[in-house]
Amino acid sequence: MLPHCSVLLLLCVVRLLSPSSALPFEQRGFWDFAMDSMDSMDSMMTMMRDEEEGSAVEEILPPDIPMCPFGCHCQLRVVQCSDLGLTEVPKNIPRDTKFLDLQNNRITELKENDFAGLTNLYGLSLRNNHISKVHPRAFVPLKHMQKLYFSKNFLTTIPKNLPASLVEMRIHENRIKKVAAGAFSGLSNMNCIEMGANPIQNSGFEPGAFKGLKLNFLRISEAKLTGVPKDLPESLHELHLDHNEIQAVELEDLSRYKNLYRLGLGYNHIRNIENGSLSYLPRLRELHLENNRLTRVPRGLPDMKYLQVVYLHSNNIDQVGVDDFCPRGFGMKRAFYNGISLFANPVNYWEVQPATFRCVSDRLAIQFGNYKK
Repeated sequence: MLPHCSVLLLLCVVRLLSPSSALPFEQRGFWDFAMDSMDSMDSMMTMMRDEEEGSAVEEILPPDIPMCPFGCHCQLRVVQCSDLGLTEVPKNIPRDTKFLDLQNNRITELKENDFAGLTNLYGLSLRNNHISKVHPRAFVPLKHMQKLYFSKNFLTTIPKNLPASLVEMRIHENRIKKVAAGAFSGLSNMNCIEMGANPIQNSGFEPGAFKGLKLNFLRISEAKLTGVPKDLPESLHELHLDHNEIQAVELEDLSRYKNLYRLGLGYNHIRNIENGSLSYLPRLRELHLENNRLTRVPRGLPDMKYLQVVYLHSNNIDQVGVDDFCPRGFGMKRAFYNGISLFANPVNYWEVQPATFRCVSDRLAIQFGNYKK
């Protein structure tokens, strides 16, 4: 019996000493756990170094996070990129931008996709750049733009396909010599156009150039006009033609503009305003004729019931009649004058009868002075 037990005991010892794939649980010391943590830290530091060196996968920002072009300032949907020396419209303009300021740069061209996605844009300033070329579809994405400031550039024509939503456009100080027929077609919302300081002559406006417009304000000052243009919108309330080369105002020149409140003809070469010309302006309130070559007060002023301000200074007026400004009798003039300027004319103020200004609200409204040649 004993030998048999010895054999069994020997077999058990051999089995215990043989290798096994499932080792029993063995408690470790604290330093062993610390070494595992150090291994994890090494792995993390290696990953961070890889990211810094560009070997890791590049992080991609979600497309809905707004970006701001380099060097620009973006705040409250206003993107200001002025005075940066830009030569083209910057990329990454936030899609919710309401006003984009690109003035005082060196942009030479507007490309087809420069404003892609900017459907919320309300105002765009391109003032004082070097733009001479505009792609025909550059403004197509701007479905809600109302204000366009394009002054001080090198444009030779009106840009095509302007947004139908446009209300105000300022395009003065360019090189525009011609406005083609239909240049403003489809712009029924347009209210104000400032296009002075362009080398345009009367012949530069083709028939139908302003067709479809219902403008309130139009300025074509500092141009090459020799007469009052005859094909401007009938809806005009303000027309400014100062600093041109207009020689005279003929009878039919103003017949189209019955809604005018303010007419600017100052700083021209006007010697004569034909009798009856001003009768076409029954609603006129302000008339600028300063710095011309008139020798007398224009006829027809007493019949203008709402006229309140007349600028006649710096002309060649040498006499003023008692009925040149005010109608005879009472009840004809609806509004009293609150401004008449006659200084810098060769008329002696002491020779003008006091009754001449009987329909003036206050004597301080009359600007007279000695003529200095």
